[in-house]
Amino acid sequence: MTSRRRLENLAKLPTEQLWEIFNQGKTPDFEKLKGWEFRGWNAPFFAKLMGIQKFQKGFFVKEGKVPFGYNIPQKQNAADQPWECRPSNQNPKRFGFYSVKKVEPGGVEDKHPHALILNYGDAKNSLFEGVFLRDYVVQVDPDNDDLYLGAAYIALGPARIFSNFFIIERLRQHEFQG
Repeated sequence: MTSRRRLENLAKLPTEQLWEIFNQGKTPDFEKLKGWEFRGWNAPFFAKLMGIQKFQKGFFVKEGKVPFGYNIPQKQNAADQPWECRPSNQNPKRFGFYSVKKVEPGGVEDKHPHALILNYGDAKNSLFEGVFLRDYVVQVDPDNDDLYLGAAYIALGPARIFSNFFIIERLRQHEFQG
């Protein structure tokens, strides 16, 4: 029996290996994401310096039909420490909202056709909430609905500039409705 990969396993890998995993990933099923929050880890060293290494993402259906998501800031402690929402676990700040779509071939966002795209430009985000972010997310292993790898890009007009990888792993259910 093989052991399942976890967030901590991927967080230690170099960018080249993360690209290999990302390119072999499969398109996530939004139905398996909605109603859940995921603990997240931004892979690059600069994320720790910026205070954004740890984060949380949630997925929900907006207005009863539109796949959407959000971020929750976290206390910036070590990866082996619990994820703690800011300002608190009982009253998390939800911000940095994004739409969730399958990548459409031939569109400006078709960089990774096997991924879901988290488009921060589709929500009313400020510059500091990531209006220019486009995250492409894949399921790491076909038999593991709990672990995903994302490639974050900055959108400048039609150009998409790679920023970093991030990992998300299923954490808890939520009841947020937007």
